[in-house]
Amino acid sequence: MDGIIFDVDGTLWDSTDSVTESWNLAIRENSDMDLTITADILKGLFGKTMTEIADSLFPSLPEKERMDFLDICYDYENRHLETHPGDLYEGVVETIRKLAEKYPLFIVSNCQCGYIEVMIESSGIGPFIRDHLCFGETGTPKSETIRALMDRNDLKDVVYVGDTQGDADACRDAGVPFVFAEYGFGDVPDAETRIGRISDLCEMYL
Repeated sequence: MDGIIFDVDGTLWDSTDSVTESWNLAIRENSDMDLTITADILKGLFGKTMTEIADSLFPSLPEKERMDFLDICYDYENRHLETHPGDLYEGVVETIRKLAEKYPLFIVSNCQCGYIEVMIESSGIGPFIRDHLCFGETGTPKSETIRALMDRNDLKDVVYVGDTQGDADACRDAGVPFVFAEYGFGDVPDAETRIGRISDLCEMYL
């Protein structure tokens, strides 16, 4: 194995509360929409592409306005997370540090530009992450983003660690083995490889 790729939300941390706060502030300050985002709504959207999120939350807006307003929400989100970071799952830093001694580590997420950077900076795992790529950069489904990261890092044999059915489907389409983080946001009934906590990866691969 020449690399491990991680998802972010529901796998490395839970930023639901901070993101909820920032999006509601963006809505109040930049629109007259009668819309309040809840944590449960966000949890149901984590892992989806930016386009899917915009379509789900702002269906009354024309397509371009949806994406423009989503960009405003993401700007608020990135700035808010700098001072109100998400909650890392127990054992993330220690596990990442140990795995990095043997494997190159990477991140692929369906998030916006800047989000991964905020997460790795606030968590302190930046020195252990070799490269990362997101939907905001590629504009492609997660399966293609995974393959793009693999191609630019010449990776041939990796696993992807994620927490949703969408992650599992992306791995299937990318031809990459999937490790289901069952402590996260989603449910993957057919997952063959599962971890109940992130430190289980050390037992599996070290």
